[in-house]
Amino acid sequence: MNIALWIISGLLAAAFLAAGLMKATQPREKLAASGMTWAMDFSAGQVKAIGAVEALGAVGLILPAALDIAPALVPWAATGLAVTMVGAAAVHLRRGEAKAVPASLVLLVLTAVVAWGRFGSHAF
Repeated sequence: MNIALWIISGLLAAAFLAAGLMKATQPREKLAASGMTWAMDFSAGQVKAIGAVEALGAVGLILPAALDIAPALVPWAATGLAVTMVGAAAVHLRRGEAKAVPASLVLLVLTAVVAWGRFGSHAF
């Protein structure tokens, strides 16, 4: 199970780091033009903050355990990203973007699995 949690954490970290850096570095108009129309519902600062949260969460899924410095932060990072995905699903539902909800729910489930595993019997 430990190997599975590492694999899931690695994949999640890659996905959230890429998405977070994109949101943190691109203007919201460019994000909206590329299909992330929800970005126009938020201020530029809010979009950048969401990106920062995702990027920091990605780092928190891997580095604390890999460096053996405060590995107890890993399940907290996973929990934070799960909460972020609840918010993402809510925004998509509110906007009537039902096709975007399953991706948010898959990420929610995967982050919840990591949190459950790392808080539970497979903690570091």
